[in-house]
Amino acid sequence: MTIRTLIVDDEPHAVEIIRRYSANIPEIEVIETCNNAIKAFQVLQTSKIDLLFLDIKMPGLSGTDLVRSLKKPPMIIFTTAYQEYAIDGFDLNAVDYLLKPIPLNRFLRAIDKVMQLINGDRYDGNFDAPEVSAPKPSTHFLYLRIERRLIKVNTKDILWIESMKDYIKVVTTDKSYTTKQKISVVEKLLPISEFMRIHRSYIIPINKAEGYHPNHILIAGNKIPVGRNYKQACYQKFNPDQGMQYIPD
Repeated sequence: MTIRTLIVDDEPHAVEIIRRYSANIPEIEVIETCNNAIKAFQVLQTSKIDLLFLDIKMPGLSGTDLVRSLKKPPMIIFTTAYQEYAIDGFDLNAVDYLLKPIPLNRFLRAIDKVMQLINGDRYDGNFDAPEVSAPKPSTHFLYLRIERRLIKVNTKDILWIESMKDYIKVVTTDKSYTTKQKISVVEKLLPISEFMRIHRSYIIPINKAEGYHPNHILIAGNKIPVGRNYKQACYQKFNPDQGMQYIPD
């Protein structure tokens, strides 16, 4: 597997750091680097690019404006020295954002998300990173935009995620968060082996399920509905033959 990659940043030092980090990952092939978004747009029109490292704040055309100009953008990892600009990246369904200066462990976590999207599972490759270990698969976070701030949510604390038209509600053990996002996008950012879609409007963590009924799953005393198209998958995962408590009507 080769991930054809384009790096776009007007800071040569930032480009060099991403190049150096990428050299440790055999799957990543840096096709070209650009110091402005206009040149990057031209490269994207003529070359197949799978992954784009993109600075947000650049002279002329910004990184976010570049993405908005693309009909079918590749996977995007935004890079920025300004956290307030990173918030805009989540509106464009970016895989991740990296705040400069970029630490190696944070870079590896972003690549981990890319591998998850490509393989449909968490990437478990070996990186040549002696100064810091790769992130453990058991630790995973969602970054939610809440009133112009990024809220970091540990996925281990999530009870369920509910879609409400153009918004989602993320319910955790402590509180709930509502943010403008598509549930299909959030689903791709969750650890696939730990979460399950049980309804077009609901995603649940598998290990939080307390009981099963063909029409709902019990989590923290709440009945989360099972959609018609998800009944078979839920039965295979949660039926009493698997040791799950059956909830009578």
